[in-house]
Amino acid sequence: MELILGNKNYSSWSMRAGLVANAFDLPLELTTIWLDEDGAERRKRDYSPAGLVPILIDGDLTVWDSLAICEYLAEKFPHRELWPVDTQDRARARSLCCEMHSGFSALRQQLPMNIRARKEPRTWPAEVQRDVARIHEIWAEARGPFLFGKFSIVDAYFAPVACRFRTYQVDVPDAAADYYEELLAHDAVRAWTQLGLAESHHMSRYD
Repeated sequence: MELILGNKNYSSWSMRAGLVANAFDLPLELTTIWLDEDGAERRKRDYSPAGLVPILIDGDLTVWDSLAICEYLAEKFPHRELWPVDTQDRARARSLCCEMHSGFSALRQQLPMNIRARKEPRTWPAEVQRDVARIHEIWAEARGPFLFGKFSIVDAYFAPVACRFRTYQVDVPDAAADYYEELLAHDAVRAWTQLGLAESHHMSRYD
């Protein structure tokens, strides 16, 4: 299987799928398309008509969209327990992933992913503050080091948000701080972060 990703420094959706692959030691070959290079749009469409990363290739099957990829990997490798084992926990984890997938647009637009950067603290517009407050509410409900005890897909979904909070120096209240720190310290998150820091490609609209 091959997983096609964008820049590790900038592509939050690539990070989600890439973390799942790395955290669960899945047998995937990783390919990077530098999103700032000439021909990047054509290369993405060579893999998928949607023209978006991440993209998973498994034989003659193409799966695009990070959540669809994670669901497919969870079904293909059930023994790796990519989702929480408990039925109700699994349903809640999926709900949180879908909330992240379809919501938090203000946070994503105004705090774009940039692992390398460190921005000065600032006061955010009300719509961003609402998104941040909801993130804190979710994190405060963690049932151990991670949201459902063990690291799972849902934690991979919130890892780019933790990276954004670090980049933009967003205050994290005590109730959510333990989860925030554990997430940034996870081996797969640290490895991804180091690769993002090492990238030399720059996209001016995010820098």
